[in-house]
Amino acid sequence: MSRELNTKRELWVERLGMMAYAEALDFQRQVAKARISGAIPEDVLLLVEHPPVVTMGRSAKENHLLATPALLAARGVELFEVERGGDVTFHGPGQLVGYPIFDLKQHRQDLHWYLRQVEEALIQGLGMLGIEAGREEGLTGVWTSGRKIASIGVHARDWVTWHGFALNVSTDLSYFGLMVPCGIQQVTMTSVEAELALQGTAESPSMEAVAALIAKSFGTVFDLEVTTSHGAVAAAV
Repeated sequence: MSRELNTKRELWVERLGMMAYAEALDFQRQVAKARISGAIPEDVLLLVEHPPVVTMGRSAKENHLLATPALLAARGVELFEVERGGDVTFHGPGQLVGYPIFDLKQHRQDLHWYLRQVEEALIQGLGMLGIEAGREEGLTGVWTSGRKIASIGVHARDWVTWHGFALNVSTDLSYFGLMVPCGIQQVTMTSVEAELALQGTAESPSMEAVAALIAKSFGTVFDLEVTTSHGAVAAAV
């Protein structure tokens, strides 16, 4: 189906606030199931923050987690193995985590294309914040001046996606020292706050402002009309 036919479709955006990773994981799986069945008729973007947690994707290598279980516990960090693609990463306060639950049968049945679109949405959103971002050849995610600002890991069943992206807004970047982030040796992680500070901007935008811009850019890139779900997502699951 051509993207031109999708222009009147909606993107339901649901803000979940601060939510434990296990709870959010269960919720997005329910939403994906409802999207697959058609109980939810539109694409969904869940936006959330998590308490400190390390997640290991399908291609994660054990030696990429540098911290012992005792050290993770001492820092109050949970650990989960999940079905998304990618290696090891961190989620925590000050990080905008997005779970796009999209039916690619209504877009393009190509996960590589989808990954590039997610990157593009983040790149455009960061551009609206005054941060010039882009890609690094052969790597998934979003970068600025050689530093990684957003990580992406997705999963799909019946061409419906879940899992998604993590954009560092005002994240405590020291947590990334517990691992080899995304399995990339010697990577430098950064955030919206850090990049704007380098530009001489003292005040970072609020999480609400960043979330609104990212939702807008997802709507633009995927040709969807952005709308607040007003509980419609939760009601459908």
